[in-house]
Amino acid sequence: MSLLYKPDWDQVKQRYMTWWAREEMDGPLLIVHAPLEKPVVHVPAPKPDPTPEERWLDVEYRIIATDWQLAHTYHAGDAFPWFDTNLGPGSLAIHLGSPPTFDHNTVWYGRVFDDITTAQIPPYNPEEKYWKINTEMARQGMEHFKGKALVSFPDLIENLDTLASLRGTLELLTDLVDHPEHVHRLQKDILERYFDYYDAFEQIIRDEDGGTVFSAFNIWGIGRTCKLQCDMSCMISPPLFNEFVLPYLERQCERLDNTIYHLDGVDAIKHLDALCSIQKLNAIQWTPGAGQPHAGDPCWYPLYQKALRAGKGVLALGVPPDSVQPLIEAIGTRGVMVSTWANTREEADELVRQSKKWRKQN
Repeated sequence: MSLLYKPDWDQVKQRYMTWWAREEMDGPLLIVHAPLEKPVVHVPAPKPDPTPEERWLDVEYRIIATDWQLAHTYHAGDAFPWFDTNLGPGSLAIHLGSPPTFDHNTVWYGRVFDDITTAQIPPYNPEEKYWKINTEMARQGMEHFKGKALVSFPDLIENLDTLASLRGTLELLTDLVDHPEHVHRLQKDILERYFDYYDAFEQIIRDEDGGTVFSAFNIWGIGRTCKLQCDMSCMISPPLFNEFVLPYLERQCERLDNTIYHLDGVDAIKHLDALCSIQKLNAIQWTPGAGQPHAGDPCWYPLYQKALRAGKGVLALGVPPDSVQPLIEAIGTRGVMVSTWANTREEADELVRQSKKWRKQN
């Protein structure tokens, strides 16, 4: 399958399959984006000043804005084009009753539960207002971008992060100590509801190869592909993580084919060993957090090396171009994905060409 915005997609998807299998290939999986002076095709520009609600909920605006962006972007190396269907980071909470507040840059989720002992996770509701918008966005995206780009999953989010949106973070931290049995009860229900929504969306966006995309980290794989996370883990100890997070991540991984965990912030590093113990977790993506060195800085090399030794792939996201080669020479290419950028198409192609020569320095 060739794509208008990625003519060599047939070759690139084979490299993704190799990366998931942690097999050797020619260089790392390298994602490089660069602006194009001349668009691939001429498409209409989106309206210049959308409201926050239009930015997230107007299907026509979302499609036009994405088409224009893709037409003006060069997808070099293993980068590929996709239509993002997100309704914010953690939209499962919306479908479970959280009232959203839309901002130009993100979405905030209002609290639902005042008392965790009486809280109930509602059943799957295909008629829920925002779910109908999200699935219609996916359907129209599949039609509009057929032969041009792929269509991604929304960033539903699971685990304690979703429960924190519904309950409130501070309140949930107290509940972990005061009402652990109810936290577990709701965690089990959230996991099931997550898959109710995931499965329904997968039926819409699965591509001709049986593959799926999770857009935020530019990942694609044959079968059920997903990013996992628990950003709240920064606030809890390893024993609490092992009790309230790890079992649910393990169950989630059992029901998916391609999984990557979003490890976010230096206070979450203490859970890396536990994450590496999850047999069916395929990869780790590292986000250092505000005020920290970028993801390609040498101070993070040991983190990547530990994950690789545990048999996990790694994704270094947002690595400056001049830091890519030192990173690869430190951690190797097998199971390694790096996301970076270039200023021009020519610079992007040269970076990809050079990456084929880089090898781990012993």
